[in-house]
Amino acid sequence: MAQGSVQVTHAGSSRWRRRTGEYGSVSAALEAATDGDVITLAPGTYRENLVLERTVTLRGPERAAAGSVRIAPAEGVALTVRSSAVVQHLQIEAQDAASPALLVEDGAAELNGLRVMTRSASGIEVRGGARPTVRRCTVDNPAGAGITVTGGAGGVYEECEVVSAGQSGVSVRDGAHPRLERCTVHHASGAGLSLHGEGSAAEAVGCEVYEIKGSGVQVVARATGHLTDCRVHRTTADGVTLDTDAVLTLADCDIHDIPENALDLRSRSVLTLTRSTVRRFGRNGLSVWDPGTRADANSCEIHDSTGDYPAVWISDGASVVLDSCRVHTVPDALFILDRGSRADVVDSDLAQVRGTAVSVSDGATVQLDDCRIREAATGAWFRDHGSGGTLANCTVDGVATGFIVTKGADPDIDRCTVTSPSEAGFYVSAEGRGTFHGCRVSGSQGYGFHVIDGCRTTLRRCRTERCARGGFEFAEQGPLVEDCRSDDTATVTAPGDKGAAESGGAAPPTAPKGSADGKGAPPALLPATAPAAQQQPTARKAADARKSGPAAGEEAESPAVPARPAQEVLGELDTLVGLESVKREVRALTDMIEVGRRRQEAGLKAASVRRHLVFTGSPGTGKTTVARLYGEILHALGVLERGHLVEVSRVDLVGEHIGSTAIRTQEAFDRARGGVLFIDEAYALSPEDGGRDFGREAIDTLVKLMEDHREEVVVIAAGYTTEMQRFLAVNPGVASRFSRTITFGDYTPEELLRIVEQQAEEHEYHLGEAATEALLKHFTALPKGPSFGNGRTARQTFESMVERHAGRVAQLSDPSTEDLTLLYADDLPESV
Repeated sequence: MAQGSVQVTHAGSSRWRRRTGEYGSVSAALEAATDGDVITLAPGTYRENLVLERTVTLRGPERAAAGSVRIAPAEGVALTVRSSAVVQHLQIEAQDAASPALLVEDGAAELNGLRVMTRSASGIEVRGGARPTVRRCTVDNPAGAGITVTGGAGGVYEECEVVSAGQSGVSVRDGAHPRLERCTVHHASGAGLSLHGEGSAAEAVGCEVYEIKGSGVQVVARATGHLTDCRVHRTTADGVTLDTDAVLTLADCDIHDIPENALDLRSRSVLTLTRSTVRRFGRNGLSVWDPGTRADANSCEIHDSTGDYPAVWISDGASVVLDSCRVHTVPDALFILDRGSRADVVDSDLAQVRGTAVSVSDGATVQLDDCRIREAATGAWFRDHGSGGTLANCTVDGVATGFIVTKGADPDIDRCTVTSPSEAGFYVSAEGRGTFHGCRVSGSQGYGFHVIDGCRTTLRRCRTERCARGGFEFAEQGPLVEDCRSDDTATVTAPGDKGAAESGGAAPPTAPKGSADGKGAPPALLPATAPAAQQQPTARKAADARKSGPAAGEEAESPAVPARPAQEVLGELDTLVGLESVKREVRALTDMIEVGRRRQEAGLKAASVRRHLVFTGSPGTGKTTVARLYGEILHALGVLERGHLVEVSRVDLVGEHIGSTAIRTQEAFDRARGGVLFIDEAYALSPEDGGRDFGREAIDTLVKLMEDHREEVVVIAAGYTTEMQRFLAVNPGVASRFSRTITFGDYTPEELLRIVEQQAEEHEYHLGEAATEALLKHFTALPKGPSFGNGRTARQTFESMVERHAGRVAQLSDPSTEDLTLLYADDLPESV
């Protein structure tokens, strides 16, 4: 029975012949109405199951102040529409878990301003041949789906809102094909937008999906979707999921604040992504799996990962194309795994990558053309046999190591440039191969090209300049070298090249003392102006050669080499700028170990000294350098067999699959036997939100290995001070394994100036008095926030001054020696 009156305005052939009637129920009014009639409901509650089978208008009061019209039957469907009727300004309520609250079965109805508040199977269900236009309707259904479009139905849904749903917010299945415009879906307990089944398709423009307990958008089982100018954010599962031959196009969309994968594709699905942004995601920004699965991204941006996973993950034979894209501020940028997996990257930027920008493994391939990699630990790492691809005309800047090739990988790298690496430009080890053609390295703090283990690498027309430890370093015979040059030697040849002397190149030297096979690097390949500390005896040189590839974690096993005296190494430690408290700590440890050794020789008990250390402090404060010297000291004292340094980070220890982390960690530990295992950014192994993270497994494995092999390996864990406190607290056994924590403070302005002065001295430059004052003022004014580079900042400042100096002196027709060596205050760029 109705609690309000119903008025029917009957249409006629003329406006003057229209008539009205009053009815006691909506059902009676509908029975009396014909096509074109208008049924007006007075405010009140109507507990009737209504069916519209004629083209009539059913409406409540347009203004909320007039009161609401509630259609609220005790059971069943509250309102069924089987015509092209118009329904306006009603509140639909139902309680039947087996039926929808509002059902549209046929026709092209217009639904406007409806509020559906229900606990039904679906708030609004559209099926069959229905093609409604639904405008400014709201659905609140915590028990079921918000809007369901099924069975070939379609329609247009404009400015609608699903405020809650116990299942999917909008469900499209069984061949339906709606269009959503400026709709909002939030607080759903299933997918925000779900497309399912062959022939099912949806187009969404200007829509927003958020606060979803599940995936934001789910396209599965051959369904198709097209989203334009849409936002998906704050889900509990993946942002967008495609599975089983699904096809989705995203244009001008924003996917953000996703705790899992922002975009996840599987089982031959295809995603086209254009001018879209993916940001703040907890796992992968783009995750692509299985043969036939493909993602094409054009002019997109993926950035600001909140987890410890690669931004783009391609595996199991999938493929991805990135064209004119940007990937930045992520742990790792692009990981391609498994035979058949492929990535094609064109004119794209990979920047601010804490780990590896491009990682290729397990037989995968990659092609990069005209790409730029900046500020990464490793530019590109080809990890194992069958992994390869082509990189052409790419630039890599501000990395630890530009390119790493290991374990039989065989890439083709053409016309690529590496500038200012802190370790090596190109590093090849462990049977890695690779062809490098027309490549260039400049400003390396280590070697330009470093090839060890006798790797069969081919270098053609490669160039190096201003490499601190040498342009080319070949530890053994193996590389094929053609027309390569360095600024420290006219022509570069591979070890054992008999024609070297005849061609004007640097002939390999005879075997040095202590070398069994004469495979030491030719002196001509060391920097011509290197300081004495860099032109080192065999032991130091071998340790440094292993260090040139730390990011790879691929130090070669080599025989023990004669140690430098401990006092000589301590003397080198003393020459480091600043770090006075660090030097005292290291000397105290050294004294305890030395006295303990002497007590044992005298038949006395020696105090137990745990040699594992924690280094805390900001980047660029010399932690790696001190760790390397510490290893040499322990070697000199007979504590360690070799004293070499193996530097690893999270990416070297944590595997991508269950069980692989323990294997990787064991391998890294084994490489460090007889030396030092240096774990950079160790806190990354224990992320704050690491519920399913494999880093804990790496920590547990390390703790056991440190106990079982306490006399064979020294472990040094390094990182920011606060984060390292969390690392030490993650496992009760971690803190007990480390004897002490050594803090590396930031350099003072005076110390930064001294570093620049040392750099100038090493490279045969002089600082003018005004330049010295300008540098001190500059370093004093520099903000010392988390991104401050310390020693790295000082070195980069010097390099910028040298570049400005070169631009100035190049304009002089006949520069003097003073012109060529003196740096002025004006050579300090304002932007530095």
